[in-house]
Amino acid sequence: MIGARAARRRMDNARMLHDFVYLASASPRRAQLLAQAGIAFRPLLPDRDEDTETLEQERSGELPLAYVQRVALLKLGAARRRLTRRGLPPAPILCADTTVALGRRILGKPRDDEHAAATLRALSGRSHRVLTAVVVGHERLHHLATSTSRVRLAPLSEATIRHYVASGEPRGKAGAYAVQGRIAAWIEHLEGSYTGVVGLPLLETRTLLARTRVRLAP
Repeated sequence: MIGARAARRRMDNARMLHDFVYLASASPRRAQLLAQAGIAFRPLLPDRDEDTETLEQERSGELPLAYVQRVALLKLGAARRRLTRRGLPPAPILCADTTVALGRRILGKPRDDEHAAATLRALSGRSHRVLTAVVVGHERLHHLATSTSRVRLAPLSEATIRHYVASGEPRGKAGAYAVQGRIAAWIEHLEGSYTGVVGLPLLETRTLLARTRVRLAP
């Protein structure tokens, strides 16, 4: 009798596991990192008429940590509505937001090439923080974690900045750079989570997914 109960509990626990997570992000880097970690996911991308840029607007006086966590939670709310609107099967939803902070100053995605160049000048030869907030939500619950890393760029000449901006790589990137791209040749020091700087800290992500009972590879 006891053996039968234990077997039923094991079967119930197995049924409670989720075979995949929805990734509510259009970032190819986040998709690549999930695939790299062997985490099964399905995209839950915004509709064409969704104003995703509004979610990332800063508030006056807002500190980087509060900002990145607030935006990640706003993205989760939008993704939950998207899931319901599309009538998709229920499953946990993964959202993330990354920002670069120079002291209390938030360095988001550059508005244009001139803004990108100005951001790179501000980071040249200095250390800054990269914060990525990750949130996993299922039904009415959510779990949130934030990765904070420190990065120091070597001094960048004007020619280097112009060449890098002309490559197009800074566009759509917080802090106007992609750590996995050309700028890697100018990174003097990185302390913390490399995958967090890329845009999705895998250690924190796996922890949150485990808490939400998403099936993970050993």
